[in-house]
Amino acid sequence: MFLTRIYYGVAYFVVLIIEIIKATYDTAIRAIKMEKIDPVIIDIETELTRPISQTILANSITLTPGTLSIDLDSEKRLIKVAVIAPRDKKDIIPFEYYIKKMLE
Repeated sequence: MFLTRIYYGVAYFVVLIIEIIKATYDTAIRAIKMEKIDPVIIDIETELTRPISQTILANSITLTPGTLSIDLDSEKRLIKVAVIAPRDKKDIIPFEYYIKKMLE
């Protein structure tokens, strides 16, 4: 059990780094090409039940360039996220699975 949590913790960290690199590249290309930026605010419902897990997810979203967590409602399990261009919700939170396996 403990080793499984460590495995998912390492996997979460690796996936987070990869997502930060991908988002940095995407944001840089948008800036260089002067593509139209269409900022939107979306509500993302999370499967995570523990407030600490939800907070780590919200902070991970904020660490990724082009996204910003605005609000977290732990009771309703909703995170309000601002993104620079419309995206699928699963593209914004690809590391939710690893946080769930690591902490819940």
